[in-house]
Amino acid sequence: MDFALALFSGALLALSFPRYGHPAFAWIALVPLLIALSGWRGRPALSGVEGVGRPAGQPPLRAFTLGLATGAVYFIGTLYWTGTVVGTFGGLAMPVAVVAMLLLALYLALFPALSALIAARLVNRAGTGALLLMPAAWVATEFSRGYLFGGFPWVPLGNSQVTVLPVAQLASVFGVYGLSALVAFVNAAIAYAALSRGRDRIVTIATTVIVLAGIGGWGARRVVDGSLTREGAPLRVALIQGNIAQEDKWNPREARRIFTTYIAMTRDAVRRGAEFVIWPESATPFMFEEDEAGETAVRDLAREVRVPILLGSDQVDRTGSVIRLFNAAFLVTPTGETAAVYRKMHLVPFGEYIPFKELLYFVSPLVEQLAEFAPGTSMVILPVGSHLVNTAICYEVVYPSLIRQAVAGGSQLLTTITNDAWYGRSSAPYQHFALASMRAIEQGRYLVRAANTGISGVVDPYGRVVRQSAIFDQVGLVEDVRVLTSHTVYSAIGDAIAYLSLALTAAALMTLPRARLRGARSSGRALRRRDQGTASPTEQRPKRRT
Repeated sequence: MDFALALFSGALLALSFPRYGHPAFAWIALVPLLIALSGWRGRPALSGVEGVGRPAGQPPLRAFTLGLATGAVYFIGTLYWTGTVVGTFGGLAMPVAVVAMLLLALYLALFPALSALIAARLVNRAGTGALLLMPAAWVATEFSRGYLFGGFPWVPLGNSQVTVLPVAQLASVFGVYGLSALVAFVNAAIAYAALSRGRDRIVTIATTVIVLAGIGGWGARRVVDGSLTREGAPLRVALIQGNIAQEDKWNPREARRIFTTYIAMTRDAVRRGAEFVIWPESATPFMFEEDEAGETAVRDLAREVRVPILLGSDQVDRTGSVIRLFNAAFLVTPTGETAAVYRKMHLVPFGEYIPFKELLYFVSPLVEQLAEFAPGTSMVILPVGSHLVNTAICYEVVYPSLIRQAVAGGSQLLTTITNDAWYGRSSAPYQHFALASMRAIEQGRYLVRAANTGISGVVDPYGRVVRQSAIFDQVGLVEDVRVLTSHTVYSAIGDAIAYLSLALTAAALMTLPRARLRGARSSGRALRRRDQGTASPTEQRPKRRT
C-alpha cells in the first residue's frame, strides 16, 4: 500500500502542471506520500504501546525509496518530452533516448527522495507532528535541485500556482520557493489532520484555512489594485514569431525565405506602432557577425524602420587561445549599431553541452552531433532608448536568481527569447511559458517573450497574460507595456525562504530528541506482530492468578 500511495503522489504532482494538468492537484499531491511516510497501515493505533496514537514511521531506506518512486513518476510525467527531443534531433535510437529520459527523471527524483528521507527521520523521532516540518525539507531539496551541477529548476511545486493569481502574488514577497512552501504546508496540514484526532485536527484545519484565506485575500486585493500597470513609461513592443520548423532553420535552401519572413514581419509591426522589435532565439539563418551580407541587411533594416531590434544568433569569439561559441542576443540600435551583446549563461544540458560526457558514453551520437557552447560570464543590461532591459535566452528564464540579478542591475523590462520548436506539441512549450510568467510576479515587471514557434506573449507584473500566441502560428504580436523602476520584496530579499528552509531542516535534524525513536520502533514491531497474528513475549506470558 505504501508504494501505491507514493506512486499516486507522483501522478498528482505531474498532473499539477501544464499541458494536461490543473493547479488544484498540487494542494493534495503530497498527502498520499506523507501518509505513507507516517507508517499508517489503515488501522487504529495500538493501545498499551509506547508512542500510542502515533503511526510507526518508516525505516530510512524505505522512506527514501518511497520518495524516489514519487519523484520518478513526477518527473517522467512532466519531462517525458525530453526523450522525443534527443531522439528526433540528437540522433539517438528511440530506446536509448527513452533511457536517457528515464535517467534524467531518476536523477531529479533523488531530491524528493531526500525530502522523504528527512521527513521520515523526523517522524520517527517526534511523531506525526513532525510532518509539519516536511515543507521545509521539500523547499530545501527543491532549491538545491536548482543549483547542484548547474541546476535544473524545472516545474518547482510553487510554479503550479502561477495561474492562480491571488495565491501567486506571494511570489512577489518570497519567490516561487515561497509558493512551494505554502503548497507543501497545506499538503502536510491535510496529512497531519487526517492522522490526528480531536483538538489537534481542529486546530490544524483552522490554521490552514486562516493562512490560505489571508494570503488569497491579500493577493486578490493586490491584483485588483494593479498600480504597477499605471506606473512607469509606456513602450510598444513587437514580438516576431516566425514559425520556422526546426528542420528548416539551418537548411541553406530555406535561408532566404526565413530571413525575408522576419524582415517583412518587422516592417509590418513597425507600421502598427512598435517602438522595440524582438526576434526569437537563433532567429537568423546565419551567424550574425559571421555573414557580412546578412549582418548588413539587419543593420539596414534597423535604420529603415528606426527602432531597436533585439535578435538571437550564435556568436564566435576568437579573442582567446581557444575559439569559443556562444548562444547570444544582439541589440541593434535605430542607427544600425550594436549597442550590446548578451551571452547565455545557463546552458541547456544535452542541448548545448553534455554533462559528464565521459560517463554517458552511450549517448555518443548526441555528443558527436552537438556543437558545444560556452557559457556567458556576466549579466548585460541592454539600453533601449532611455530605458534599460534585459533578456534571458530560452531555458535560463527558469532561474529566479538570474532574473533577480538583472533587475538589481537596473532592468526595467524583462524580455526572453526562445526557440521551442524542438518540443513539438508536447507539454514543454506550455510549461516553459508558465515558468517564465512567474518571473514577472517575482520582480514586479512586465515580461515579453518572443518564441520561434510559440508561445510568444506579454505578461503583466501580476502574472496576468495580456496576450499570447498559439503554438505553430506565424504571428507578430504588438502590445503596450510599461517600463518600471519599483522593486518587490522578493527582489530585495531573494530566496530567503529557501535558505531559512535549509537552516530549519538542519536544525530539526540536529535538535529533535532521539528518545522517542525507540518508542516508534516498538510501535512498528507491534504493528507487524499484529498483522502476522502473533503476540509479544510479554503478551504471551500467562497472567498471575490472584
